[in-house]
Amino acid sequence: MELSLQERIGALAARYPSKRAALMPALYAAQDANGGAVSEEDLREVAGLLGISPAQAFGVASFYTMFNTKPVGKYHLQVDTNLPATLAGAEDILQHLLDRLAIGIGQTTPDGLFTVSSAEDLAACGTCPVILVNDRYYESMTLDKVDTLIESLRNGQWPDWPAGGHFASECNILLRRRGQPNSAALQGYLADGGYNALAKALTMAPADVIEAVKTSNLRGRGGAGFPAGLKWGFVPKDSDKPVYLVCNADEGEPGTFKDRQILEFDPHLLLEGIAIAAYAIGAKTAFIYIRGEFAWIAHILNQAVDEARGANKLGHDILGRGFDLEVVVHRGAGSYVCGEETALIESIEGKRGHPRIRPPFPAQAGLWGCPTVVNNVETLACVPYIIQNGPEAFRRIGPNNNFGPKLFGVSGHVNRPGIFEYPMGTALATILDAAGGVKGKMKAVIVGGSSTPLLTPDEAKNLHLDYESCLKAGAMLGSGGIIVMNQTVSIPRVALRLMQFYAHESCGQCTPCREGSKAIVFLLRKLIEGRGTLQDLATIERLATTIKGLTLCPAGDAFAVPLGAMIKKFRPEFEALCA
Repeated sequence: MELSLQERIGALAARYPSKRAALMPALYAAQDANGGAVSEEDLREVAGLLGISPAQAFGVASFYTMFNTKPVGKYHLQVDTNLPATLAGAEDILQHLLDRLAIGIGQTTPDGLFTVSSAEDLAACGTCPVILVNDRYYESMTLDKVDTLIESLRNGQWPDWPAGGHFASECNILLRRRGQPNSAALQGYLADGGYNALAKALTMAPADVIEAVKTSNLRGRGGAGFPAGLKWGFVPKDSDKPVYLVCNADEGEPGTFKDRQILEFDPHLLLEGIAIAAYAIGAKTAFIYIRGEFAWIAHILNQAVDEARGANKLGHDILGRGFDLEVVVHRGAGSYVCGEETALIESIEGKRGHPRIRPPFPAQAGLWGCPTVVNNVETLACVPYIIQNGPEAFRRIGPNNNFGPKLFGVSGHVNRPGIFEYPMGTALATILDAAGGVKGKMKAVIVGGSSTPLLTPDEAKNLHLDYESCLKAGAMLGSGGIIVMNQTVSIPRVALRLMQFYAHESCGQCTPCREGSKAIVFLLRKLIEGRGTLQDLATIERLATTIKGLTLCPAGDAFAVPLGAMIKKFRPEFEALCA
């Protein structure tokens, strides 16, 4: 018997220490039950069931882009238009879609079937152009496929097309099961030796597990490169509060699509890493915060959690060792800033994704004021290898202080965009060769996602992809999101496109980010439209310099630093646009 909305929300609330934390899943439930939008009546009902005010519910619903507070069509088509998508022809796809349906962006067809929106980033950089239809991705789109999609949906049919995309692995650790039939299933994972590392870890003292990860010098793969074992060691040993582990699966930065490969194709690798990490830090509850657009991957994760619990790899008295762990899959709802760990924590608690002032840091006061460790998907997926094979084996991969495998996502002007697993410190040229080489002549390349400075071909020529080498070259390794641009690209237009992303994604809490990003977009648009002056360019540079270091989270620097590099390295292109 199908549960009522009230019963569904009650069941959701029971999964969290605080009822308010169920607000986002409750809003999804209400939206799904009411034709894809959340009405004022829905907000009042959800608020009443969770014991919060309607204003608090509306504050959350209006903050996240995936909650529709106005009606949408039966099929809500969202076209990714960010930089990698634009380089792959997304603007043509969007315009063709609008022409075909005879509507504008944000409008709904008269028959109520289709609403079209643009999306800032869908973490499908290697398979652009991509259209998100309700909760389903359609990737590697062409104009002909757009026509077929529209006709199929008109007839009530959902095309079943493969996503496409390329991958390769030299390390055979993080992408070991990619490409195998039914790769997400527990049976195959066990056959490949899965969960043996967890069994081994549970025979060790938690402190010894932490020490092994410290010895491996596993550095966080989310962008900052902070040593994971050191972070685990910050959790207080004498606290009487519960400890929480959070897996950050909210990859939302243009150019980044690496974590999706693990989440979608090898979820048990992640769950095993989560279980080991939770045991090490003393956590009995772990949350996977997955970006809201990945609805089908959230389903895959929930299935994997159920499988693991059924096999006593999660749940009560795991493997008979007296260790309990519950894993909750929590969907975000469209907010780039929630990739920052304290904003992510606020989001799990059922609030707007506003970064917190630090200190205190999450290890001392995170979720509900309790000790909390936040690790990236790729980071946690490295842990089983370290425990099973020993930290020394991990340290034999990659150069000094940059050990282990790394996932590099390559998009833009290459012949085979995709995800490639190589040792840390691998030459950029090797990764680009794996991606089929550059289409045309390279003009610039971003190696760490859109928040890192671009490099000229000369700067990138002999670059090795590790933290120190990238810094020395004037870039950052970041997330390993590589965006290649050839000579057809206008750098000022790249700057505008990325600035539009950051202006849209600003949480609004910090004035320099909120107002500065909008001002820069306004001035860049003036330049590109032929109405700008050298004084406008000077103002852009001044704003970029001023904003650095003035925001609660790295979002301000994430656009200010790359923008400054674009103007510095390609100044003649910007000046040529000035009147």
